[in-house]
Parts: sequence; C-alpha cells; structure tokens
Amino acid sequence: MTSANRTAFFQPSLLVRSVAALVLPIAFSALAPAHAQDAEAPSATSSCEADIGKLQQRRNAQIGDLNKLSKKGGKLDPVSACPKLRGLASLESQMVAYMVKNQNWCSIPDNVIENVKEGSGRTAKIAQQACSLAAQVKKMQSQQAAGGGAAGPFGAPAAPRLPAGPL
Repeated sequence: MTSANRTAFFQPSLLVRSVAALVLPIAFSALAPAHAQDAEAPSATSSCEADIGKLQQRRNAQIGDLNKLSKKGGKLDPVSACPKLRGLASLESQMVAYMVKNQNWCSIPDNVIENVKEGSGRTAKIAQQACSLAAQVKKMQSQQAAGGGAAGPFGAPAAPRLPAGPL
C-alpha cells in the first residue's frame, strides 16, 4: 500500500465535520440558559463561558493548523498531522475534564457532556490512527533509505537483477 493510499484516509472535510463543529455550539448553548436562569450568580456563568471560550480558541487554532496542512495537498499527511491531532485530542480532553469538574457550577446538562466526550473520543481515535500510519510511513522510509525497502508488486520482494554484459 503506498503512502498516498494511506493518507487518503485523512481528508479534511471528514475531519472537520467529525471534530470541528461539535463542541462550541453545544457548550455555549448549554451555558446560555444557565446564564438566563442564574441572574444572581453572573460571575459563575461568565467565568465558565470565559474558561470554555479559552479552551475553544486553542482548539480552533489546532483545527486551523490541520486545515492549513490539508490545503497543501487536499489530504492530511499522517506524519505532519499526528502531532497536531494529538494536541487537538489533548485539548478536547482538557475541555471534557473542565466540563465534568464544573458541571454543577456552570449548569452544563449531562447530554452536552456526553456529546463532547463522544467527539473527544472520535478525535482521539483519529489521532491514534494517524500516528499509527505515521509510524508505518517513517519505518518504510527508513527501510527504503537503507536499501531494504525495494519491493515488487503486491508487496512481494523484487526479483534479483541478473548480470548484464559478457559472462
């Protein structure tokens, strides 16, 4: 399988659809009713909105970096995408942890937290797949550089070269 076939998995539209649009609308829609109900505690809601907003800005920056990587060739290279996807998964994990820890304080509904956990799990899975492919690509590149990666069709070893010229 060529590296082009391996990187075909990482199409930006799939990544953006599955990851980008999940957390922000859900998180802030959950906080908006809480803000309307908690007129006596506006600092709690504004603090929650500010904290989640900061995490969301960092997350959006990671997604922007991934989109820049994908615009270069239309698909994400697993080697360059792996660290960015790991960072994105880490940020989403931090967001989930914040939301769970502050669920009562921020008045975040259970279903919102479950949806964010689901999205974070999908991101972590995509990151794991990208990093696994990146490791395979790096291994193949090092084998080719060492001269041991020559293979024929269907992954079979290449036929040995026969001597040419006078015998």
